[in-house]
Amino acid sequence: MSDIVNSNKRRSVALVVGFLVVAAVVGALVGLVAGEVLVVAVAFVAVAAVYLAVSFRMVESIALRVGRAEPVDATDQPRLHNVVDGLCITGGLPKPAVHVVDDPAPNAFVVGRSPNHAAIAMTSGLLETLERVELEGVVAQQLSQVKNHDTLVASLAVTVIAPISLLADVLIRKKWWNGGRVERAGDQGERSNPLAYIGFGLLAFSPLTGWLMRTVIPPSRETLADMSACQVTRYPPGLIAALEKMNKDVTVTHSATTATAHLWIEQPLSGVGDAGKLGSVHKLFDTHPPLEERIALLREL
Repeated sequence: MSDIVNSNKRRSVALVVGFLVVAAVVGALVGLVAGEVLVVAVAFVAVAAVYLAVSFRMVESIALRVGRAEPVDATDQPRLHNVVDGLCITGGLPKPAVHVVDDPAPNAFVVGRSPNHAAIAMTSGLLETLERVELEGVVAQQLSQVKNHDTLVASLAVTVIAPISLLADVLIRKKWWNGGRVERAGDQGERSNPLAYIGFGLLAFSPLTGWLMRTVIPPSRETLADMSACQVTRYPPGLIAALEKMNKDVTVTHSATTATAHLWIEQPLSGVGDAGKLGSVHKLFDTHPPLEERIALLREL
């Protein structure tokens, strides 16, 4: 466990340093044109550092807003709160903020700078689909990522790598309200939203940002979280059954974006497992191993 935590902390430091180095290089290039290389480079680094500090402190609220997650208390969701309370006591973790996403797809995500600053969100479809032992498996998997500091790296990725992707996604939603998925009645026409085409222009950066995301967020993190969850619950069949139900359900998670897809327990983007319009772009941001592979590994426990 300590090796996993240390590895995640090292990757987080590398991500921050890399971001500042890129800012310094870009500043130096701009300064070369302006004739003040050092001054402009230092200014770019300072601005980048301020942006990083501010956005990182706000990453939970940003991810929750983008994911359309709403906070719920024990009165609204007594079973969910009861499960979270019990697993936090078992795992020795502070209780994260608990949210629900009004989405029929069975899915969940977790975000957080640290165990003391974390939030967990379950879709309404997941809560309606899973039995208690299955829900325990999913919550334990999400909390394991908090304990392993996976969410630290994932949150930094939202802050450092994903802004361009997030902006592109928001602008493209001006064209299709459901985020570039299969057209539905009520979608806005192509001519009514010229800003959408700026979003399509930003998609040119998708190969780079997708590669960076897959490099920083390896698929093995989900597998490790699966294993850690079963150590906490001591009941692998619970998580196995939950993943099997997710695997059988073909509903696309409408609340997910390329900027936050890596936070979800199952690959949420359209076009990866269906016929969504932006499938070729979304596949670039797939940081999840196949559910069949994860289920097979859990069966060996």
